[in-house]
Amino acid sequence: MQRAVEKRGIPTVSLSVALDVTEHLKPPRAVFLSFMMGHLFGVPFHRELQREIVLTALNRITEAAQSGDIFFFPKTSAQARKEGKEIEQETARKLV
Repeated sequence: MQRAVEKRGIPTVSLSVALDVTEHLKPPRAVFLSFMMGHLFGVPFHRELQREIVLTALNRITEAAQSGDIFFFPKTSAQARKEGKEIEQETARKLV
C-alpha cells in the first residue's frame, strides 16, 4: 500500500513496533518504536510523547537518507510508561 501511494508522488512514513517485519517489508521510510504491540503512541494522555512521535515521523519525509531508511525512536516503552505514571499521578493530584 505504501509503495502504491509513493508512486503517486505522496511521501509516506510507517510507524512500527515490529522491527523484524519492518526490515523484511522495507517500507520507503519507517520509524521504529521500541514500544509494546498496539502502543504506537506510547501511553494514554502523554501528549508530549505523542506529539514527538508524530513530528519525528513527519521529519523522516525530508530527513530519510535513502529508501528503506529505518529511524530508531530514542525513547523506550519503559521510559514512556514511567513518564505516563508521572502524568497519571499529576492528574490525580489536580483532581483532589
